[in-house]
Amino acid sequence: MNADLSCYELLCQLTDQPIASQRHLAERMDVSVGKVNYCLRALMEKGWVKMNNFRRSDNKLAYSYLLTPSGAVAKLSLTRLFLASKEREFDVLQKQIAMLRFELENATPPEAVRDLD
Repeated sequence: MNADLSCYELLCQLTDQPIASQRHLAERMDVSVGKVNYCLRALMEKGWVKMNNFRRSDNKLAYSYLLTPSGAVAKLSLTRLFLASKEREFDVLQKQIAMLRFELENATPPEAVRDLD
């Protein structure tokens, strides 16, 4: 998973579940907790995510990860990039599928090849 995709996926997860634990985020993203921690720190350094902890909570490890305004803008930018990439992949796949269908439609059946021998 490349860095931009990891950031995008994490920003999406945090938008949906701002109070999710790093372990839960890691499970949902199918990556290690260390990867989530690394990405969270990078997003916080960029100023895209702000972390709050609930000091009065019984669970002292309870945190909330909030997208900052610049984080919301970055998420939109990454969404555009991700969408463009997927559209390019889709175009390539459509061309490959068309070529494979053409090949199948114009293929000589194996029985016909044996009859020529």
